[in-house]
Parts: sequence; C-alpha cells; structure tokens
Amino acid sequence: MRKFWILLCGLTCAVSAWAVDVNTATEAQLDSIKGLGPSSTGRILQAREAGNFKNWQDMMARVKGIKQGTARKLSNAGLTVNGEPLPDATH
Repeated sequence: MRKFWILLCGLTCAVSAWAVDVNTATEAQLDSIKGLGPSSTGRILQAREAGNFKNWQDMMARVKGIKQGTARKLSNAGLTVNGEPLPDATH
C-alpha cells in the first residue's frame, strides 16, 4: 500500500510539473507547448500585457488565431489558464 501512495504522489507531481499556465509562463515555457510557435507566443505575451487572462474564453477573444479547436489542442498539450484546462478538452 505504501508503494501505491508513493507512486500516486509521484504521478501527481509529474502532472503538475507538466502543466504550463498562460498567465505566468515565460516565453520559453510557452514555446515548449506543442502547437505554440514564436508568433503565437508573441501574440499571447502581447495580449497578456493588458492583464492576465480570466479564463479560456477571455484568452480566445484576445489572442488572434486561438479559437476553440486550437485551444483544445493547447490544453491537451498542457496549457492552462489560471491553472485550469479547457473545460471541454479531453486529456
């Protein structure tokens, strides 16, 4: 039973380390997300200068080129907004 809890804690830490929050991520961290490149990362950082994103809908409204399908892919790749994955994304 002890090994189970150790494994569970390890997996939880690994998943937490895997997620990248759009409001706190550096340029390099955003670039590490599959589906984000230099131009989309630049648009995210520029939009973020006006204030943190409230939620996924806010980010999609403020960042050109990120719509529902792209947001789903980014969420599945580990991007979060305020620590939350896209609500309808499948992980």
